Amino acid sequence: MSSIYSQAVNPDAVFSDLERLEQQARELLPAPVYDYYAGGSGRERTLRANELAWSRTWLAPRVLRDVSAVDTGTVLLGQPAATPLAVAPTGFHRLAHPEGEVATAAGAARAGALFVLSTRSTRRIEDVAEAAGTWWFQVYMMVDRSHTARLVQRAAAAGASALVLTADTPVVGRKRRDSDDLEIPDEDYLANLGQVDDLSQTGQGTDVTFADIAWLSEVSGGLPVVVKGVLRPDDALACAAAGAAGVLVSNHGGRQLDGAVPTAAALPGIAAALATAPAEVPAYVDGGIRSGEDALAALALGAQAVLLGRPVLWALTCGGADGVAELLTSLTDGLAHAMALAGAPTVADVAGVAQAPAVTSEAAGADLAGAAAVVD
Repeated sequence: MSSIYSQAVNPDAVFSDLERLEQQARELLPAPVYDYYAGGSGRERTLRANELAWSRTWLAPRVLRDVSAVDTGTVLLGQPAATPLAVAPTGFHRLAHPEGEVATAAGAARAGALFVLSTRSTRRIEDVAEAAGTWWFQVYMMVDRSHTARLVQRAAAAGASALVLTADTPVVGRKRRDSDDLEIPDEDYLANLGQVDDLSQTGQGTDVTFADIAWLSEVSGGLPVVVKGVLRPDDALACAAAGAAGVLVSNHGGRQLDGAVPTAAALPGIAAALATAPAEVPAYVDGGIRSGEDALAALALGAQAVLLGRPVLWALTCGGADGVAELLTSLTDGLAHAMALAGAPTVADVAGVAQAPAVTSEAAGADLAGAAAVVD
C-alpha cells in the first residue's frame, strides 16, 4: 500500500466545505484507505440514511430573542468545553497523517473540543494524552478481558476523564469496500496492545452485557462510562439502570448492522426516555452530521454533544492538527450562526427548535420510511 506520509498538506483545503474537503482527502489518500474510512456495511443503506435524516429535520426558530452574544460553551460529564462538537472515536489515524491521533487530539484541544481516543489508535495512549485537552477513551470489550483492563487502566492513568464502551460490535460488520490491499503496519496496529501472542484474543468479545458497565468503571478506578451504539429507548434506560453515565446514540457510522435506524430518527425517543430516568443520564449523538444546522438540530432534539467521525479524518488528511482545529472551529462558528438565527443565545436555549425527521413516501426517503418505526 502506498503512503501519504511524505506528502505536503494541501494548501487549497477548504475546511468549511465538507464535500470539497472529502474530495480533497480522497485525492490524497490511497484508494484502500479512503474506502476503509468512507465505506459502510452491507448495501450502505444506513450510511446514506444518516446524512439524509438530518436533511429531513426541520427547524422552528424563535423570534425576538436577544442573540447579541451567542455562547456555544457547554459542560460534558462535569468538564467544560468551548463547543458541543466533539471528535468521535475512529481507528488508525496514521493511515491519514504521520502524527496520527496525536495530531487529531492536538487539533481538538485547540478548538476547545472533546476528543475520544479509539482503542484502535495507532499512537500510544500516553503520547496522545500529552497533546489532548479533555479526552475520553473508547473501549472494545476484547475476548481476553485482561487486555481491555490493561488499556483502560493506562487510559485512566494518562488522564482520560471517561470511558466510551462501544456496544454495537459483537461481530464486525461486513463492508464491501474493504480491500485486501489495505495494510496496517504492525507498529501501528500494536501501538497500545504491545506484542500479543495471540491476536485473536484482542478481537471484540461476543459475551458483553450490561454488567460490563460497572466492571469497566471498577477496573478504571471509578471513571464514568458512556455506552456507544444505542438506538432504542429501552436499551438506553437499561444502560442508565446499569450505571451508565451517558448514552451515545450511534449506528457506528453505518458500519455495523445495515438498515439500522439513522441516528436523527432514533435520538428524540432516546432523549425522551432518558428524561424519565431517576438520575440524569445525558444523550449524545453521532452519524451524518455535516453542518452547523445539523448540529443545532441534534442539540434541539435532545443531544448534549454532537460527535464527528469521517469529517475529522478528512481534515486530518488535508491539514493535520491545524486542519482538525480549523474544521471544528468552522463548524462551531456555523453552529453559533444557526443558534442566533434560531433565537438561542446558549446551548441550553436550543431545546425545542427542531422537529424530528419527516418520513415521506418519496423514493429518496425510502430508507427512512422503513427505519422510522421504533420497535417496542
